[in-house]
Parts: sequence; C-alpha cells; structure tokens
Amino acid sequence: MPSFDITRSRFRLSDEHVIVLSELAAGAKAPDEFATAHGELLECGLIDEDAKLPPSLLPLMKTVLTPGVIVSLEAAGRQGRLHHGMLVGEEHVVAHEAWPGTAEAEYSLVEPKMLVWKLADMVNLQRSSPPRETALSVVETTLGTAEAGLAVLEGEPPVVRTAQAERDAIHGALARGGDLTEPALTLVTDLVGELRSSWRLTAAWRTRIGGREGVETRGFAVWDCGPLGLWLRELPAEPVPEERLVPTSAFRLVRVEAKEIWNRITGLLPDADELRQGSVRLG
Repeated sequence: MPSFDITRSRFRLSDEHVIVLSELAAGAKAPDEFATAHGELLECGLIDEDAKLPPSLLPLMKTVLTPGVIVSLEAAGRQGRLHHGMLVGEEHVVAHEAWPGTAEAEYSLVEPKMLVWKLADMVNLQRSSPPRETALSVVETTLGTAEAGLAVLEGEPPVVRTAQAERDAIHGALARGGDLTEPALTLVTDLVGELRSSWRLTAAWRTRIGGREGVETRGFAVWDCGPLGLWLRELPAEPVPEERLVPTSAFRLVRVEAKEIWNRITGLLPDADELRQGSVRLG
C-alpha cells in the first residue's frame, strides 16, 4: 500500500503508483490495467475522487515528468538487487530509495545543495576506521571468473553455510576460472567473502553532441568490501552496454579511499553548460 509522511515530503510508492500519478499529473486518465494501484492511491488519500493530486505531491510529480538529469543507482548484495536513484528537475530534486522485499520505494525531495551528500549516503560512503591492509591494491581477472565467485553469494535457493565453508566455495569457484594466481586468488576470495555491496552509479542528461541532440552519460562502479575497503571497478568501465560483455571481458579492481569515491560522485554530475535544458543549480 502507498503511504506518505507530510512532515518530510516523503512518499512510499510502487512503480504502478508512480505510473498512475504521472498520468493524472499530465491531465490524462489512469490506464485501466492499473485500476488496483489507482484504488490504493485513492484509499490512502493521495488522490481524491476527482483524481486531483494534493499540493504536497506536485513538486515531486513535476520533477518525475520532466527531469533534466537522471541518476541511477543499482546495488547488489546478499539480499538481492535494489534500484535507487535521483531526478534533477528545473526547480526540485527527487530521490527514490528501494527497500529489500517491498514493492514500494521511498520518494523524497532533496535540497539541491545537499545532492552530493544524499548520493554519498545512498551508497553508504563512510570514513570510519582505516580498513585492513591487503597484499595488492590492484587485482585483475576476467568477468566470468569474478561472476563465478559472486554466484556463490547469490545461489538460488540460498545455501546455509559456515563462514569457512562459504570461503572455501568462493575460493573453489575462482580457482576454476584458471586466471588467478596467488596472492590475487586469496585476495579476491577475501573481497568476495567480505562484500557488503557492489554498486554502479550512472548519470544521464540530454545535451548537444556534434551539433545534434543526444544523451550524455557518466558512471562508475564500486565494490564495498567492508573491512577490506572500497574497490573501484575500473574494468568493465561504466557505463557499458550489457551486450558488449562476455565471460572473457577484462575485470579490474583498484583499491581507493573514500575521498576518491566522493570526488567521482561530484564529477558524475553535469555542469550547467552541458545540459540541453535548464535544471536546478547543483552546487
């Protein structure tokens, strides 16, 4: 069920709810196949019998309908994949954050000057105690080998293991790839075993490329390995179309400090002169 917190302009909505609200905000009728979502919005008080949206919802829907910049965050961990993001409009910034096991995401308005801080929070960027030293600061293998190690964590159905049994399974899956030798094999085993999340952050906006209308994108990907620190996934480089990836594609992780991730988040966003249309000031 949808719900809202008017004190903080927060709304819990599923994709179906957003589709219905977008149609109503644009002056159209909600599609018949979304009658259930329409009824839930009516029941919780987000729309009335005349399909009018409350004033508190208008800034959010205006931004959803006409974003200048779309930021996408795909995060994967032991609870599966979650999709978060941010929409930058002409007047407002909207963040949406998913929650494991639920259909609804939380949509909220973000102060534009806090945009980078919000993105840093969404990827759980922290500067806590120094992470443990590692034998290497760069590891290279193939995408197929890395995915084989990750598949141990994502097995279906989930397998209950002791920590040592899981580590042995990861080590075996990586070793079978045949392209990792010591000390990289042990290090990648440890990185996968300690993996809190792997995520990729992408920004896209309309611009002019060579005198023509086009879409510009920037992105990067990170492994958050908890006590073993943050590792930038340099290869495959983001953003990369899935169809260009094969098991033999190069895979490279480079250990970085939290400051580097902060700088990359800041650099992800376009300057004002890169945008085709106006958007809120990002600084």
